[in-house]
Amino acid sequence: MVGRLLAVLATQLRDQARVLELGTGAGVGTAWIVSGLLPRTGATVLTVENDARTAAVAARGDWPSFVELRRGDALEVLARSGGGFVDDMTPLPDWTDSHRAAQERVRQTLLTAPGLTSVELAHGSGVILSARG
Repeated sequence: MVGRLLAVLATQLRDQARVLELGTGAGVGTAWIVSGLLPRTGATVLTVENDARTAAVAARGDWPSFVELRRGDALEVLARSGGGFVDDMTPLPDWTDSHRAAQERVRQTLLTAPGLTSVELAHGSGVILSARG
């Protein structure tokens, strides 16, 4: 469900749009975003994953040249890049306390950042969509 939402939103982006995805995971959400952008190639997609092993899985994908995968902290990248798409925002029972705390920091940053217009959707695994205002 979230993937289709990301693809639909991506179809509506202008050709030179910049997309930021926080939490690449294995690249499934990134693939949905790309599917909504193609065949256009003028947009750029920056996707950020903090976990090294998970980032390595995503890096094995055959990504178009307009996609940049970066390993790093979501909040550091967000501070420099503006808004984006974030999914998996609904805490799961097996999350550690540190994972819950990190997720909540990202959530609060997106929902309260000056210059961003954000909406939190209880769709699928939980989604926050943000755009520069």
